[in-house]
Amino acid sequence: MFKQIVLAAALSVASAATFAAPVTYDIDPNHTDVIASWSHFGFSHPVAHFGDVDGTIVYDADNVGQSSVNVTIPLSGLESHVPDFNDHLRSADFFDAGQFPEITFKSSKVEAAGDSKLRIWGELTVHGVTKQVLLDTTINKLGVHPLGKREAAGFDARTMIKRSDFGVGKYAPNVSDEVEIRITVEAMVPKAE
Repeated sequence: MFKQIVLAAALSVASAATFAAPVTYDIDPNHTDVIASWSHFGFSHPVAHFGDVDGTIVYDADNVGQSSVNVTIPLSGLESHVPDFNDHLRSADFFDAGQFPEITFKSSKVEAAGDSKLRIWGELTVHGVTKQVLLDTTINKLGVHPLGKREAAGFDARTMIKRSDFGVGKYAPNVSDEVEIRITVEAMVPKAE
């Protein structure tokens, strides 16, 4: 009888540990987009897309504070849909992609912020300059992806940054210093080896 109780307790603890384990997802670059938008002399609000995003999201539903985000955005994936403007953005006038070929974000704190909402603080590095930013984040969906047949997660996030904080403030204020960043992410548990 004592052995059965010990076994039942051990199974219960193992089951709880399995349920509470954080889940690690790899970002799917084909369904992830980082979009920057700004004011151009007040006449329009152009956008640039940053694709080929690579990174990892760890999400712990039972202990959100243990969650984390680590992302790399290569400037080779920058796309404004205007080839000359792509080149200008990658030039020394702005990102200087030859010297600083990628943007990175590494979370420092994650907290729950209501139903399906998170606040994610982290270190954003652009143009060799690192600043703390806050991502207001929505959990779109957690579950098995119908195409990949693996656990998946989807998030949207927003933040506002000042270009001048990162040394890419050329033409401000005519081209707005403030840039809105919108992010949409799909991520999946890696395939088993």
